[in-house]
Amino acid sequence: MNHVPRRLVSRLPSIAPSSIPNFPPKESLKLPKDAFVQDEFNPESWASLQPAPSTALVAFAHRIGLASIASSADVIRQACTHPSFLAVFRQHYPSKSEPATNAQLATLGNSLMGLFAAEYIQAKYPYLPTRVMKAAVTAHVGPLTCDSVAREMGATSLLRWHRTPESTTSPLVLHADAMASIPRSLTGLIYKERSLPSAREFVHTYFLSRQIDLRGMLKFYNPKKALLEMVRKYQREPPKSRLLKETGRFSNSPVFVVGIFSGADQLGEGFGASLSMAEFRAAEDALHRVYLTQTPDHMLQLPSSTFPPVQGDVYQPGQEGSYSAPELVPSDILYASSGRSGVRSTVKS
Repeated sequence: MNHVPRRLVSRLPSIAPSSIPNFPPKESLKLPKDAFVQDEFNPESWASLQPAPSTALVAFAHRIGLASIASSADVIRQACTHPSFLAVFRQHYPSKSEPATNAQLATLGNSLMGLFAAEYIQAKYPYLPTRVMKAAVTAHVGPLTCDSVAREMGATSLLRWHRTPESTTSPLVLHADAMASIPRSLTGLIYKERSLPSAREFVHTYFLSRQIDLRGMLKFYNPKKALLEMVRKYQREPPKSRLLKETGRFSNSPVFVVGIFSGADQLGEGFGASLSMAEFRAAEDALHRVYLTQTPDHMLQLPSSTFPPVQGDVYQPGQEGSYSAPELVPSDILYASSGRSGVRSTVKS
């Protein structure tokens, strides 16, 4: 007999005791001042206009490790307020002052995140083709990743936004776009309140520490031709294919193992049901070995380490960090990515 009331009670939303005296909302009483323009009171619209509790904002700052930076809950509230929220706020509360949004912080943070991701990938994978590097930057700090990180942080309930249709003056604003602005604005906030190295540490912790499948982003229409051009660029002997192993040549399921050599050095190895397939995979494996060459962590240096760790912008005087530029390698811009980043491949190898 008691299971029905328990099920009903479990569906009721939790309400903070401090908010009980504020019920019912004055908008539901249709008061003349700051009343809703609509004839009927909409609880969902009213709930979306209410600011998040200060306790939830402070807990969010502690959860992501920004308690020392966000000394006031208003700073986190601004970082979680998308500019699209102003339109609906003006409509329902024309006499109230508009809340601060994260428009400038998100723009600043987006530029910083692109800088940190580009320099890290270029230093970590110096031989990576340019198009693939752009796709890797998008995979690390792109809109989809920012939206995912904001959800993992627990910022969904703190976001204040409004769905905006596309027009001639403004782009389409979806929930994922508004969520992506939160990590960007937090990056800009850390840069303004602390320093550029602090913002870089935040981006490395939440974004660049994730594993990205760079091998799946590389796409070669003719890997044998691409390998021949690469070998010529480094002034090595032309590549030659050699059959290393085989089994079942006259059966229904043969397997061939082919290796590609440049002089005495083996560049790659591949297998397949035919010699052409094995040779194709061997050339692709040789290209992957070169393009995915990683710089050891103890030798990894970032250009942004030269900026002084002072509070505020990078133009403040301070002691510069040490940095020795690595040797430049020939860049490769002929080969596109696999298309997973939304970049079309225009040049075929």
